Amino acid sequence: MTLKRFTWAGAVVVACLAFVATLNIVVADHSYAQGTPPAAAEAAPAPAAPAPPACDAKTLEKCTPNSGDTAWMLTSVALVLMMTIPGLGLFYGGMVRKKNVGDTVMTSFAITCLVTVLFAALTYSLAFRAGTPFIGGLDRAFLQNILSDISKGIGNPNPLAPTIPEVVYVCFQMTFAIITPALIAGAFAERMKFSAMLWFIGLWAIFVYAPIAHWVWGPDGFLNSANNDAWVKVLDFAGGTVVHINSGVAGLMCAIMLGKRQDTGPPHNVVLTFIGASLLWVGWFGFNAGSAVTAGMQAGMAMTVTQIATAVAALAWMLVEWLVRGKPTVLGICSGAVAGLVAITPASGFVGPAGSMAIGAAAGVLCYIAVTAVKSMFGYDDALDAFGVHAIGGATGAILTGVFAIAEYGGTPGLIEGNAGQVINQLIGVGIVTAYDVVVTLIILVLVSIFIGLKVTPEIEQEGLDLALHGESVQ
Repeated sequence: MTLKRFTWAGAVVVACLAFVATLNIVVADHSYAQGTPPAAAEAAPAPAAPAPPACDAKTLEKCTPNSGDTAWMLTSVALVLMMTIPGLGLFYGGMVRKKNVGDTVMTSFAITCLVTVLFAALTYSLAFRAGTPFIGGLDRAFLQNILSDISKGIGNPNPLAPTIPEVVYVCFQMTFAIITPALIAGAFAERMKFSAMLWFIGLWAIFVYAPIAHWVWGPDGFLNSANNDAWVKVLDFAGGTVVHINSGVAGLMCAIMLGKRQDTGPPHNVVLTFIGASLLWVGWFGFNAGSAVTAGMQAGMAMTVTQIATAVAALAWMLVEWLVRGKPTVLGICSGAVAGLVAITPASGFVGPAGSMAIGAAAGVLCYIAVTAVKSMFGYDDALDAFGVHAIGGATGAILTGVFAIAEYGGTPGLIEGNAGQVINQLIGVGIVTAYDVVVTLIILVLVSIFIGLKVTPEIEQEGLDLALHGESVQ
């Protein structure tokens, strides 16, 4: 192949093209230097509108939630839900007799489903929206008007959790509303009708849990320490009164109304109880540290004191049991751990490591006494010690919060920092919640007993609830 002969005409054409290209580059560069974009740039879209402001305590409409706080709260939702299913189901399921295991775990599962629906439809709005000092409003019934614009990342958070989307706060508080009535089931295990249980739990969630949650945590609740107009400022970081005293006292009322079981037996499977207790322990970090509603220093301290108090309480229970009965048991150390988790719950955002050790030790000893000597003395059949662990542990933690609260950690000093009045506030809060719980729970139980009946027949109790009520058994 041969090249075409070079001609002067071709050279001139190439030179002209190179000159034109160079001229265009120079002109374009000059245009950018003078702030005049080329034609292609002139067609670019106009600058985007400024991003919405970040959500905080002062900016609660059409704002952007904090992604770090939101991520932590999404994690906390999963952790707290895990506490009920499977945690509490396994914890309770291992302690009952084999013929009632299915009913026990199904109770936890059914309560999760029932309370989820009730919370979305009614109790979130009643508990966590503004209304009166006694009960919230209905502006979020069926979760209406809860979103702003997901596509643009704009939200209108609940003032109680200003840096996260309200839907995330709903889910977080929903898991608390789920586990609280599920804890009551430990008191009436192996003898309540399944239908009666559903009616009782549904009514209790509306008429007991929602009002008490509003009193202590609602924006205008009369016991809420964050409410400037509160009548009594009760410190309850994650549920000592709302969750544990509330459920434990209701459990005692159930045990009294139902009477004793015909016969009792050893736990079906302590390994299931161990697994359940372990899941509760891990999930409790979402319960307590998540109650800071931010991924910050208070959440970190709440997590730390939760771990310390739980370990101390478990060891305290084990040692007392060892001294009294001669042998430490799996059931004992697991129960002690749960007692520590319960007791540190109201204090977790207000006390430091030293205070958490004292609270854990007190919970381990006092709850052991409650589930052994006190229960034997009064003769009530609290099947799985809902009252002895949750009511006594919750009251212990709530009162000692007033003793060991540190202003540097939670903003309110306690007795050791010279504020003896906080102990009085805590005692008043425990008393009010207990009194209301006793009265309203008994009214609900009486109504359910009249219209449905509470207790299974002696024949069903003897046969076992699994086969009689559900047509299945655990092998």
